[in-house]
Amino acid sequence: MEELGLVEALSAASMPVKVIIGTMTLMGFGCVYVAVERTWALGKARGQSRALAEAAAGAMAEGGAEAALEVARKPEYKDAYLGRLLVSALTEFTARRDKHGIEAAERALTRAALDEDPILKKGFGILATTGATCPFVGLVGTIFGIIAAFGAMQGEGGANVMALVGPIAEALYATAIGIGVAILGVWLFNYFNHRVEQIKKDMNTSTLELLDWCEKQILPPIDNAAK
Repeated sequence: MEELGLVEALSAASMPVKVIIGTMTLMGFGCVYVAVERTWALGKARGQSRALAEAAAGAMAEGGAEAALEVARKPEYKDAYLGRLLVSALTEFTARRDKHGIEAAERALTRAALDEDPILKKGFGILATTGATCPFVGLVGTIFGIIAAFGAMQGEGGANVMALVGPIAEALYATAIGIGVAILGVWLFNYFNHRVEQIKKDMNTSTLELLDWCEKQILPPIDNAAK
């Protein structure tokens, strides 16, 4: 008996099954695209942010908040999430160097962090939707394959078992593809979600360090405070 491979089964599949398998294939390609785009974008953002952290630290030590703000606005750091945090906070702090200015900077950092979340998680909806729905899309293909199998059985009068091989094969392949693409979507979602959580942890650390630095700028010198 000739083995019925994937290509043979899909070429002989009914039109509804072909449409469903094509849909799942597009979902899989969508996940791969998101993975490639997020790998590049997150890597670039994190690399620029680390470079900016070093440059801004030197600027703060030498020229203060204005110098650090100027550095953060440089075009080479336009994709750095740290740059957007620094610009939002230092703009408020340089406008008013007192306790109220620090409070305004803290609120600006909170808003900037909220704005960063959808930027960092761009495309995550595709991964989540694929992981959650693709098995059910494959199940619909399975149902159509089983319906085709019953139709073939009816056409053969129930006597030719070989007539069932093709429809059953396409049903099983639809299930397998649905599960496989869903696993890919879930794995990629969890992987990139972990990367984003690491970035958000870095952002929180940078936020606390920046606010601490701002606090120190408005404190009186130690010698004067002791008198």
